[in-house]
Amino acid sequence: MEYKKIRHAIFISRPNRFVAYVLLDGAEEKVHVKNTGRCRELLVSGCRVVLEESENLHRKTRYSVIAVFKGDLLINMDSQAPNAAAYEALNNGYIKEIGKVDYIKREVKYSESRFDLYYEKAGKKGFIEIKGVTLEQDGTAMFPDAPTERGTRHIRELIKAKKEGYEAGILFVIQFKGAKVFTPNSATDIKFSQALAAAARSGVGIMAYECIVSEKSMVLNSSVPVII
Repeated sequence: MEYKKIRHAIFISRPNRFVAYVLLDGAEEKVHVKNTGRCRELLVSGCRVVLEESENLHRKTRYSVIAVFKGDLLINMDSQAPNAAAYEALNNGYIKEIGKVDYIKREVKYSESRFDLYYEKAGKKGFIEIKGVTLEQDGTAMFPDAPTERGTRHIRELIKAKKEGYEAGILFVIQFKGAKVFTPNSATDIKFSQALAAAARSGVGIMAYECIVSEKSMVLNSSVPVII
């Protein structure tokens, strides 16, 4: 995942999920937020943010927030970046739990859900659901940062797919570097955590990868231990 025109700004406020106000070149600027999650621990008044300038001249906002500095830690918060990074990694055989695949497709419908990735490998068919992770606490990456009924439903559908003979996995794409471990955020959504544990018992692969993040790119780096 790569970005082109990058600017730096200071975060001021976020009146709703889609819009924020930043201080850019000494003036207040209304910008788009490319993440509908809460991100309350990231977007705090006075923090440094990275903006991408849009090439669409007809947009209401010229810039989008794509990353934020949490102290010295740069965290990508573009909700589209995890899928793009995972697709690239899977296509190149970089996800060790799966290896090189023969065919890959994004956004494939199964039952009542639409999974992020579908692949075929040596006669087998599989689904992967991708979850972007921006929540960090003392080196631990956690998901979700808000209750997610949709996420729990996806897990149940993956369990169903596994029972029907598909390969199935959940890939947590940690949108920063240096995470020591990944664990579900039980305090925020116990149902998601319970569903994830049930998926692991059912043979659904639970994977977590940290990323190398720069102001202009995000790529999958290495696997991180998962504690459920």
